[in-house]
Amino acid sequence: MNADEIAAGRARWQARYDAARKRDADFTTLSGLEVEPVYGPPEGVAYPGFDRIGWPGEYPYTRGLHPTGYRGRAWTIRQFAGFGNAQQTNERYKMILGAGGGGLSVAFDMPTLMGRDSDDPQSLGEVGHCGVAIDSAVDMEALFDGIDLAGVTTSMTISGPAVPVFCMYLVAAERQGADIGTLDGTLQTDIFKEYIAQKEWLFDPEPHLRLIGDLMEYCARDIPRYKPLSVSGYHIREAGSTAAQELAYTLADGFGYVELGLSRGLDVNVFAPGLSFFFDSHVDFFEEIAKFRAARRIWARWLRDVYGATSEKAMWMRFHTQTAGVSLTAQQPVNNVVRTAVEALAAVLGGTNSLHTNALDETLALPTDESAEIALRTQQVLMEEIGVTNVADPLGGSWYVEALTDRIEAEAEEIFARIRQLGGDGPHTIGPMTSGILRGIEDGWFTGQIAEAAFVYQQALEKGEKKIVGVNCHTGTIAKELEILRISHEVELEQRKLLAERKAGRDNDAVRAAVERMVAVSRTDENMIPAMLDAVRAEATLGEICDALRAEWGVYREPARF
Repeated sequence: MNADEIAAGRARWQARYDAARKRDADFTTLSGLEVEPVYGPPEGVAYPGFDRIGWPGEYPYTRGLHPTGYRGRAWTIRQFAGFGNAQQTNERYKMILGAGGGGLSVAFDMPTLMGRDSDDPQSLGEVGHCGVAIDSAVDMEALFDGIDLAGVTTSMTISGPAVPVFCMYLVAAERQGADIGTLDGTLQTDIFKEYIAQKEWLFDPEPHLRLIGDLMEYCARDIPRYKPLSVSGYHIREAGSTAAQELAYTLADGFGYVELGLSRGLDVNVFAPGLSFFFDSHVDFFEEIAKFRAARRIWARWLRDVYGATSEKAMWMRFHTQTAGVSLTAQQPVNNVVRTAVEALAAVLGGTNSLHTNALDETLALPTDESAEIALRTQQVLMEEIGVTNVADPLGGSWYVEALTDRIEAEAEEIFARIRQLGGDGPHTIGPMTSGILRGIEDGWFTGQIAEAAFVYQQALEKGEKKIVGVNCHTGTIAKELEILRISHEVELEQRKLLAERKAGRDNDAVRAAVERMVAVSRTDENMIPAMLDAVRAEATLGEICDALRAEWGVYREPARF
């Protein structure tokens, strides 16, 4: 790119920066030095390939979505939390919000994640242990009691039964008196990554995609600010993938959902802004920063050039980041505070829109109040003390970071080509990337690739080529054993008791009729969300809704592979 083109770009950026709202904050260094809101090539100097780097707030968005960077708005502190019953988790949410958290992120227990009630025999011993138990809309009301759902953004990390859980969230908001059309938040919903990595599905892929398509239509029409899909790379990375695999598989899944929306006749400029992303931030500092920068650039290019988006917001990749749970160690767990801080800083320098920082004890149990506060304060130190909000994409133009960004992007493009090749030449019911994803799931290609990457890394650890402090080097310690949070068995007993009382006190004929109506709608092309909402309003439980659909659609079982 020649000097005149670069100067024209800077002028465009300056005009947009001047017109944008900025936070009322001090943007000088600790010593009081004034710093520019963004840096680029010196005036009058050409920079080959600068069009791939560009300016913040301008295509291809390598340097961020907004011309102001974090001067306009800092990232949202969105701490992931959930344990025991709804009342216990509600107390933790109020602590997070009271301590300065900007949004909530709901962790559900395993029965809820699998679409089962707390009194299901398969739920025995799991209720409330890895997240909060949600059986019906009443639990969702208790979960957000005293928290204005119209005034706080809420993310819900659930995929298989995401749609009925979302309906419970809407009913809880209705019962608060909120206008559900104004709600803002994110539902994970991403079923592709379940088959690829996390394994928490209910049905075959096709019925799940039917529900996701219905949800996309419903939100685009009735709840325009709500994001019905958070395409998740986090679980892919936690399963052992490389950074490039996490990026490529996640974006491929995102392209699949774009194809799903287009196959429903939706306008990409309307529904694409409702897609958000969720990434892992691991311990390799510069690789993670490069991954995030490449992700924005790839998404913008594909949405514009492949899927025909013309609006800026349709090309924007908005993403949440969580620090790497898999990097936490049970040995010398206090070291995890350092790992989490470094991973969080990488996410911030990569331009994340919201962030969760893991607690030091999460490799052992759900976090205690004290460790959760340390995790929250970690973000606040980054935000308030170290100057990273002063300059947009401060590492932009670094020879190393730019080379690494280009390399990860190139690796991702090679993987996209392979996935499309898996899908064959067509015809494609939804789209070519979707066909490739479904074939890759069926053939075990994704799981095989991730397993191989995890094996290579484990070998490097065992040979001592890769180091983990406290595990395979510097293993001596004077640290004492941590006190961890333990979930009492009484939580499960109480939840089952409350559920039995609710079932006994409701109009069971109305529940039965509403669930039957929902199943009848599933046999048509009609959108299922309104019928499912009616079932939830009648106090149908999550298990009852999911069991009715399991009876209709069957249960997916992963083929055995050796």
